Amino acid sequence: MAKLDGKVALVTGAGRGIGQAIALKLASEGARIVLNDLDDGPANDTIARITQAGGQAVALNGDITADGFAERFIAKALDSFQGLDIIVNSAGYSWDALIHKTTNEQFDAMLDIHVRAPFKILRAAAGPIRDMAKKESEEGRAIHRKVVNISSIGGLYGNAGQVGYASGKTALIGMTKTLAKEWGRYKVNVNCVAFGLIQTRMTEAFQKEPKLTQVGEKQIKMGVPPEFLESMNKTIPLGRAGTPEDAAGAVYLFCLPESDYISGEVVLVSGGLVI
Repeated sequence: MAKLDGKVALVTGAGRGIGQAIALKLASEGARIVLNDLDDGPANDTIARITQAGGQAVALNGDITADGFAERFIAKALDSFQGLDIIVNSAGYSWDALIHKTTNEQFDAMLDIHVRAPFKILRAAAGPIRDMAKKESEEGRAIHRKVVNISSIGGLYGNAGQVGYASGKTALIGMTKTLAKEWGRYKVNVNCVAFGLIQTRMTEAFQKEPKLTQVGEKQIKMGVPPEFLESMNKTIPLGRAGTPEDAAGAVYLFCLPESDYISGEVVLVSGGLVI
């Protein structure tokens, strides 16, 4: 029997990179997945990979920062699989600049995706979680649910050129610790994984200019200079950047029954790198 058989897991940003790896990992351990991506194509790819492996997955795509999305996302899980066991707030991107070049739009966009959207999703889940926990308690059953928020090494230590991104990721840590205290009575473990350098399109090396990627109506520069990657790989004690699968493994640890007495924690997943 797989570790997560019978569980229903919600994963945002699951069409690519870390989010996709998380969805695939949880599905491989028996969880039924409710996923999201901004675009249908990547989300459909994740669903196809899960179903081809014998799993179950549905998607609610679109902008997670949009009004009403959070409520629809929670309803999708309850309507599709009649459950709500794991929530992974994985969606995100960076829109970087030094503070004197950071616009209000940039800063607000980082707070919208990394703070307000997870807040709205967790707020929308609060009622169903309370109701399920009360019913289970009356029946003498103890069922733990899991929330895993995705932060960053920049959220722990800051990073030059990322005032908006780092601020959002730091706020998510505060949200994690607060909900761990609020939701402990409902047997919900709320933890946070802060990633270091992980190989995604955000950290791909570019030769001359950063790649432009469409995020909604915005064109965002993504990628890093190759010399930066070379320097980081020398600095990371394990000698390499992490893979999306490495990242997913760390999230999975917080979803296991073995983590039922761990809550309010932040784990740095960086190959040993501490800035």
